[in-house]
Amino acid sequence: MTGTETPVSATPVYASAERPLPTSGHIQLTNRVLVRISGPGTDKFLQGQLSQNLDDVKTGTSPRAAGATPKGRAYCLTRLVRDGDDVLMDLPSELAEAIMTHLKKYMMLFRGTTMTALTDGRIIGLLGIEAASGLARDELNSLETAGDTLMLDCGFLIRTENTADGLPRFELWQASASDVQLGDIPEKNLSDWQASEIAAGVPMLSKASSDAYVPQMLNWQHLGGVHFKKGCYTGQEIIARMHFLGQLKKSLFRFRIADANSLPVPGASIMAGDRSVGEIVNAVGFTDGSCELLAVIRHDAANAVLLAEGLPQAVLEQQPLPYSVTEREGSEPKDT
Repeated sequence: MTGTETPVSATPVYASAERPLPTSGHIQLTNRVLVRISGPGTDKFLQGQLSQNLDDVKTGTSPRAAGATPKGRAYCLTRLVRDGDDVLMDLPSELAEAIMTHLKKYMMLFRGTTMTALTDGRIIGLLGIEAASGLARDELNSLETAGDTLMLDCGFLIRTENTADGLPRFELWQASASDVQLGDIPEKNLSDWQASEIAAGVPMLSKASSDAYVPQMLNWQHLGGVHFKKGCYTGQEIIARMHFLGQLKKSLFRFRIADANSLPVPGASIMAGDRSVGEIVNAVGFTDGSCELLAVIRHDAANAVLLAEGLPQAVLEQQPLPYSVTEREGSEPKDT
C-alpha cells in the first residue's frame, strides 16, 4: 500500500500515566508514523544506512535498528518489519519528515526504490497478554522474545520488551488501518504506553536528543538494535570502535522522582552538584505526582546524588531496567 508523507505536528500534551501501570489495555500510538520502503534496492539501501543486518529482517523476526550520522550519532531509532519484498519501519512523528528527507538523499542511488509515509497506517500498543492472546489465539506461543512477529489478517503482531516488572507488551502494526476485535480490553492513553517504554528501557528520540548520542549510549545494542558484524554502513566505524575498544563512558539509566512539581523536559541536564553529568531523553508523569525518566548519564556519576535541571529539590532515584548493561557492570559486551 502507498500513501503520502504524514505532516509533522506540534507535540500535544497528554494525560498522566496510571500508577501502577495498567496490566491490560490498548493504546493508539499517535506519536509514531509507519513508513514503507519498496523497490529493488530496498535491502541494499537500508543495509548501507542502518545498524541492523537486513538478512535478519525476515518473516517472524522484526529487529530494531538505528540510523547514524558519519560521526556515529543516532538520528533514527526504529524497528524493521518485513512485508513481502518491502520493509516497514516506524519513526517518531516529530522527526519523521526530517529523517525521511535525510534518507532519501541516499535513496537516489537506488533506481526504482521509494520511501513513503503511510497516512492510513497505525500502530496500536498492547499492555498485558490478554489483547495479544485474543488476536494471536493458538499462535501466541510463537511470540516468545522481543522482536518475534506474527502476520495476521489485521496486521503484524510484534512482541516487544517487557517492563522491568515483567509486564508483557506487544505492538500491532497496520499498514492500512482496519477494525481490530479487542473484546473488553480497555483503551488507555499515550502516557501509559510511554511509561511502559521507560519501564522497559526503550528510548525514543526527539528534537532535543536527535544526533546527540552514539546508539550504545542509548542502550540500543541491548535492545538488539546494533549488529556489530554486518559490515559497513554510515557511522559504523565510530559505533564499532566504541564497542570493540570498550570506550563507552555513559549510557541510559532509568530514574524516578517521587514528588515532581513539573515534568522535566527532554534535553534538560542532570546535575551532580554544580556539574552536568547527563541529559534527560524521555520523561512521563504519573497520576500520583511522581515521574519517571530515561537519561544518559556518565558511569562515574551514576551513584552520586543527582537532580534534574529545574527541579532543585527532587532527587533522582535509580530504577531497574529489564536488561543488563554489561559496559557499566564490568562484563564483556556481546558481539551481535
